[in-house]
Amino acid sequence: MAYSQQVNDHFENPRNCGSFDAAEPGVATAMVGSPRAGEVIRLQLRLHADGVHIEEARFKAYGAAPAIAAASFVAQWLGGKSLEQALALGHADVSQALALQPSQLHSAILAQEAVRAAVAALSGGASREENSKP
Repeated sequence: MAYSQQVNDHFENPRNCGSFDAAEPGVATAMVGSPRAGEVIRLQLRLHADGVHIEEARFKAYGAAPAIAAASFVAQWLGGKSLEQALALGHADVSQALALQPSQLHSAILAQEAVRAAVAALSGGASREENSKP
């Protein structure tokens, strides 16, 4: 399957790949997806000292190129955004930015779920890991 230039770019040159120390104050972790379905995204957010903005995001992902590209895109995009802006990011935004094909939309949905779960973990003060239904 042919991928868009944007997907290839984020897949071959992922942005903000890695992790934070989960014990660090202001860091929240979310894991979404299912190994059985073949795609998992672990997204970590570091909250800025102002308590309103995301200082930085990091990800680790397993799966096809569109899933890794979607995780890379959101991790890069989230830096400096408010929690409100992060929650407003929809899967259509991710899909459009990466020029995903309709058959690849699930990757954008998974990235959106990761963002929402990570923001929820920040708001709740604890890391959260959840599995999406395949």
